[in-house]
Amino acid sequence: MDSTESTDSKAANAVIVKPVANAIRILRHLSQVGTPERSVDIARQLGINPSTCFNILRTLVQEEVVDFSAMSKRYSVGLGLARLVEQQMTQGHRVQMAKPMLQNLAARLRVTITLWRRISADRIAIVSAAASPTDVRIDMAEGQRLPILMGASGRLFATLMDLDDPLVQAGFEKIRWARPMPLDDYKKEVKLAGERGWAMDDGHFSMGILAVAAPIYSPTNTIEFTVSAVMFRGQRDDEGLAELGKALITFCDEVTSVLY
Repeated sequence: MDSTESTDSKAANAVIVKPVANAIRILRHLSQVGTPERSVDIARQLGINPSTCFNILRTLVQEEVVDFSAMSKRYSVGLGLARLVEQQMTQGHRVQMAKPMLQNLAARLRVTITLWRRISADRIAIVSAAASPTDVRIDMAEGQRLPILMGASGRLFATLMDLDDPLVQAGFEKIRWARPMPLDDYKKEVKLAGERGWAMDDGHFSMGILAVAAPIYSPTNTIEFTVSAVMFRGQRDDEGLAELGKALITFCDEVTSVLY
């Protein structure tokens, strides 16, 4: 199925926070040169104000992503940065390990299965997908991104959000649903999702498509991943959808040990 989501704003229109940009430039520079350097040399090579460069480096040292040698007065990439990279690589590996489980579930339930991940404060993305083995099926592309409140998975993330917050409501109003729904109706569906442990989107994300999703809770009891079953509307009755929701809850409990 082709994505109908709106495109992100172009990078040229993005607000640039200069201290953050300079911090990233410094980290990139230290990673590339591979040898410790003095603050004044880093500032000169990157064209950053020496005082600003020093303050950024001092902050990065406090955050343990840059190391400082008191003897040589030089800075180098810290262990903290390596740990951050390792965590991301490890997470990607774990997602790959979960792929066979998604494929088995898709074959058993005869629906397309997707694994969604929260990638920012307001966006989610498909990080893995397994198509239904049936002749007529729905294909969901890995990498597809949506507003965090959209779809069956969006209703799950919304269970941990304040839907009365004006900023959250403003984000909801910007969503382009295939089948529009009032905020009050959305709130009711979010409440129901929290009560029964699974959520459903019946044709609002995409006309003719129904999705059921369940959350994967992290060790800190937050939702970073969800698993969604995608099918055509009318493919299952209410009882069948309830059984599907329960099956997804069970699956999410099983896959938690792989992702965390």
